[in-house]
Amino acid sequence: MHPHLAGTPIARIAVFRALMLGDMLCAVPALRALRAAFPCAAITWIGLEPTRSMARRLAHLIDDFIALPGYPGLPEVPVDAAALPGFFAAVRSRRFDLALQMHGSGAIVNPLVAAFGARRCAGFFDDDAPVPRCDEPLFVRWPGAGHEIERMLVLTDHLGLPRRGTALEFPIGAVDRAELAAVRADDGAPYVCIHVGAQLPSRRWPVDRFAAVADAVAAGGRSVVLTGSASEAGLVDDVVRRMRRRATSLAGKTTLGALGALIADADALVCNDTSVSHIAAALGCPSVVVSCGADVARWAPLDATRHRVLWQALPCRPCAYAECPIGHPCAQAVSAEAVLAALAAVTERGEAVEERLEGAIP
Repeated sequence: MHPHLAGTPIARIAVFRALMLGDMLCAVPALRALRAAFPCAAITWIGLEPTRSMARRLAHLIDDFIALPGYPGLPEVPVDAAALPGFFAAVRSRRFDLALQMHGSGAIVNPLVAAFGARRCAGFFDDDAPVPRCDEPLFVRWPGAGHEIERMLVLTDHLGLPRRGTALEFPIGAVDRAELAAVRADDGAPYVCIHVGAQLPSRRWPVDRFAAVADAVAAGGRSVVLTGSASEAGLVDDVVRRMRRRATSLAGKTTLGALGALIADADALVCNDTSVSHIAAALGCPSVVVSCGADVARWAPLDATRHRVLWQALPCRPCAYAECPIGHPCAQAVSAEAVLAALAAVTERGEAVEERLEGAIP
C-alpha cells in the first residue's frame, strides 16, 4: 500500500471514468486489484449512463453507480448543466474516503474529481493537469503509450495494490440467456456474429465489405447473425440488402446481456474496433477486428492468437475526425479477403468460406 494511504481508513471509494463500454471493460483488471486490496470497501463507479448496466453486471467489483450528466470539455455526451449541481451534491453526500481518477491525463477531470470532496484523491496527471497538493504523491504521470489495460494498472501499481491479472470480465447468467432466447430461436447450428457499427463513421469498415464477408461465411455453412444497437439498424439493413444469402439481424433487439450471451456461443465475431471487441475478448470468443483510425497498440485485444486485428499504418493515425476527410484509406486498405483469411486462422474452419469467396469481394 502506498505510504500516503497508510493509516487512512478506506470504507468508501469512488472510481471516475466517464467513457463508453469498451473503456469500462479495459478498466476491469484495475478494478479487480482495487477490490482485492479493499475487500470490505463500498466501491462506486462514477461514469456515463450507458455504462450503468455494465456496472450492475460487475457487482462483485462495483457496489453502486452514479451517472455524470456530462461535463464541459468532455465530448462523450452533451452537458446537462442543470443537473450538475445535483450530481455534485449526491457525490459529496457519499463522503468518499478515496476518489480515483481513472479517466485520462487529467487536464479537465482532475479538478472535477477534486470537487467530489473525498478525503484522498489519486489518479493521473500530465504537464497540463493540476494535482491536489495534499495528495500529490498519489498521482502518477499519464502513460503516453501502451495498452489501455496496462495504463489503468499503472495507477493501481503506483498505489501499491497487487495485480490480479489482466483478463477482462463479462459475466453471463440465466437471465441473459433467457433474454437472448426471447429474440432468437437457437437451432444449435454454428454461427458467426458480424457487428458493422461503431460510434464514429471514421471507425467503420465499409458495409459492402461486411456484406461480402457475411455472404462468404454463409456460403461456408455457418449462419450469420448481424448485431448492433437500435441506432445502427440502418447500417445493418444496408448490409442485409447487399447480401445474396440469408442473415439474421438482431440490431436493436438485444439487451447488453443477450448480446454477451450471443457472442459467448458464437464461432467468431467480425467487427470494427468498438465495444463488442472487448466483450469478445472477455468471453473468449475468437474475433477479427478491423481497426479504422484507432490506436491499435492501445486498444487491440491482448491475446493476438485468438483475436486478429487488421489495420493499415498511416501517418494520420490515431484519427481525430468523426468522419474521414481524405477518403478513408485506413478502411479501404483492409480487404474482405484479408478478413476471411484472419477468420479462418482464428476458427480453423475457414476452408469452405475461402473457396466460396470468388466474385463476392467488392
